[in-house]
Amino acid sequence: MAAHPRTWRPPCSWSSARSATPCAVGSATCGGIFDPEGKRARIAELDRIAEAPGFWDDLNRAQAVQKERAQLARVVEGWERYAAAFEDLDVLFEFAEQEPEEPAHREEIAAELARLERELAELEIATILSGEADANNAIVEINPGAGGTESQDWAQMLLRMYTRWAERRGFAHELLDYLPGEEAGIKSATLLVKGEYAFGYLKGETGIHRLVRISPFDSAKRRHTSFASVFVSPELDDEIVVEIDEKDLRIDTFRASGAGGQHVNKTDSAIRITHLPTGTVVSCQNERSQHKNRATAMKMLRAKLYELERRAREEEKQAASAEKKEISWGNQIRSYVLAPYQMVKDLRTRHETSNVEAVLDGDLDPFIKAYLLHGGDGRGVEEEAVSA
Repeated sequence: MAAHPRTWRPPCSWSSARSATPCAVGSATCGGIFDPEGKRARIAELDRIAEAPGFWDDLNRAQAVQKERAQLARVVEGWERYAAAFEDLDVLFEFAEQEPEEPAHREEIAAELARLERELAELEIATILSGEADANNAIVEINPGAGGTESQDWAQMLLRMYTRWAERRGFAHELLDYLPGEEAGIKSATLLVKGEYAFGYLKGETGIHRLVRISPFDSAKRRHTSFASVFVSPELDDEIVVEIDEKDLRIDTFRASGAGGQHVNKTDSAIRITHLPTGTVVSCQNERSQHKNRATAMKMLRAKLYELERRAREEEKQAASAEKKEISWGNQIRSYVLAPYQMVKDLRTRHETSNVEAVLDGDLDPFIKAYLLHGGDGRGVEEEAVSA
């Protein structure tokens, strides 16, 4: 692994550094886990399938073939860019060997090594994001646990965290549903994050998030523990069909509340849909039109039912319980401790940082990457309590 540019130093000779570089940045000559040749062969096979007569007769199959090809091409193209950059680095080493005392060469090589290291990590993530809906937009639902205002304020902090993460990524985001708390925070919120592989990146955020802090609502300044649940589902496109029987639905209308302009509370435009067989509930109030809110709520319901079923299948494969966990102590996936010390720790991957402020400001990528590289399921990591 390449060192950071601020600390990297060349070894005794440029030639020895040059020969060691492939090990440092992942060896562009071997392909490793990326298997570019295998992926090119599969792309060629998919192209032959697409050229066959009657390919478009089965629209679902045709779309699945196109989607698989696009995912493979994304990895191969990324690998080719990485390999080309690796060759450019080799040229830099040649210059450095000719002028070993020139500090500019050392700085340029160090910067390039760090950049290649980042690209290699991104490329590795790209090979992992190959699930059926990984490339889709993400619907992020946030609900506070027990604890009233404390938990509602924590849920609001999580909503801001995911909004800031989306902005850092250059992803668009939109509030589909927002129910403010009575004193502070939120009773619930649903955020749509629009961007390439948004669901693939955020799917590991599903679970219970725990906060320990000195309460701003406690005049005695005591420490409080709060919980909030996050559930991430993919915004479904036409390639994935989820059949819902209308007789299984209860549809309620209510007056919208929350940010929405001067007309937001004038009509019963908000929609709440309950899927009776599963007890799944979604609501939408971001539009003034009841018809538009109903259409959006149905999309949210399909997405949530799809993700619930996908997770149930995964849990069955892992011989784990598919029961929904209570929002309480012991079931959390991540702890955020603000007092008596500062630490964010993922209990599945053990990734941690003391920079809590940065994480709450949207710096989630290290946790997301750790989860994906860990296998995307947290297996083998025991849940553990972070002492308060």
